[in-house]
Amino acid sequence: MRWLLCLLVLTAPLAARSFRPSSEKPPKPPREFRGAWVAVVHNIDWPSAKGLSPAAQKAELSAMLDRMAALNMNAVMFQVRPHCDAVYASRKEPWSPWLTGTMGRSPGYDPLEYCIEQAHRRGIEVHAWFNPFRALSNVSHATSRGHVCRAAPHITKRYGSLVWCDPGHAETRQRALDVILDVVGRYDVDGVHLDDYFYPYPQGGKAFPDGRSPAERRRIVDGFVRDLYQQVKARKRWVRVGISPFGIWRPGVPGGIEAGLDAYEQLGADSRKWLSEGWVDYLAPQLYWRDQPRKQSFSALLDWWRKQGERPVWPGIATARIQSSEDPGRPASEIVHQIGLSRTIGRNWVGHIHWSAKGLMQNRGNIVPLLEKGAYAEPALVPPMPWLSRQAPPQPRASAEVTDRGLAVKWSVQGAKQVAVMGRNGRRWRMLEVAPATAGGVTLATRTPPEAISLSAVDRYGNLSAPLVLAR
Repeated sequence: MRWLLCLLVLTAPLAARSFRPSSEKPPKPPREFRGAWVAVVHNIDWPSAKGLSPAAQKAELSAMLDRMAALNMNAVMFQVRPHCDAVYASRKEPWSPWLTGTMGRSPGYDPLEYCIEQAHRRGIEVHAWFNPFRALSNVSHATSRGHVCRAAPHITKRYGSLVWCDPGHAETRQRALDVILDVVGRYDVDGVHLDDYFYPYPQGGKAFPDGRSPAERRRIVDGFVRDLYQQVKARKRWVRVGISPFGIWRPGVPGGIEAGLDAYEQLGADSRKWLSEGWVDYLAPQLYWRDQPRKQSFSALLDWWRKQGERPVWPGIATARIQSSEDPGRPASEIVHQIGLSRTIGRNWVGHIHWSAKGLMQNRGNIVPLLEKGAYAEPALVPPMPWLSRQAPPQPRASAEVTDRGLAVKWSVQGAKQVAVMGRNGRRWRMLEVAPATAGGVTLATRTPPEAISLSAVDRYGNLSAPLVLAR
């Protein structure tokens, strides 16, 4: 009985340590876009093989999101249309064969719906990644009745080992827009994402068989990008539109840069124009090269890109090339170095995207602890979109106390997507958690409870409310 009494005496003061409103003025929560691509085509990232059970596929995706959450990352580019097929329940296109092994066969659940549910629970945005014009990545792939190769063969063209939907055909562009807008309308995605495949990469030294000039192709792709941005914003204004072009706009730009591909001439991709015209909410050029003084310099290219418009440029960085045959000897420290450069070069739209999630899951070159202990030691909010909205959401109402389980915070918010929780010990404030607003609260295990906390509501545009500060 004396032991029980002592326990009660020791724990009662701990449970009673509640927080009260304070007039302190904390710093704003840190911002950085920390994303990773998850490629479904050829089972590059997920699922690890065709034909896995629904439970196995879900377990792999959950493990990937767990790794990202543990690293304090906040966005995933989830491939939902590898080649005119669907990694979600579509009424317009057949199920992707990379799920079950057979095009048109249902995997038994909706992967995009599951990804959104699990990612949002972890405070991670989901950007649905579409390939707008690729019909087949290899002509040998079997197709189902509803695939474009059989449903609308008149808009497709064979090009080397590929089958491509002709971008110059109005039906091609409308089909892609309809598919994207269907996802935007039916799913709670945070973004729409396109990669570098507009016109196909050159094959066999022959031009794409459409008889059009490079200038005509650019006009076609420009119109598609402009229409996509406008129509997504008309449907859900807060959904980010991002594109990840080839990392070099044109060979020789900036001076000294070399490239074996001219994306401007050969892919119809005037990506600098999309950025300068404001037809994207972010651009993510694929800067997969090392930081070096010549040929393809990461820092020189990033500096150039960030001078081309008024929207964020978040470079793609090649985590998958750590200790790979593509770049023998590349250390994990190169990726950490590039993250640092992405925080200091040019406009302070801090952010970057890892190619790809597989490199993080494999812990290439021991990259994970380097990020955990260094670059990603604290959570960060995704940067806002002030060109769309600057209206702050209402301040949250909240209470907090230190219990035997940790720091327990409860809140009530309106018009918010997330709640950012910061804590102060001594004079230093640090980010503790970014949680879904619908959670209503969190309990954070901590050895040293903070002396004060700050809560800010975050809306769909990334706008912050006035902070609510509570102190002990």
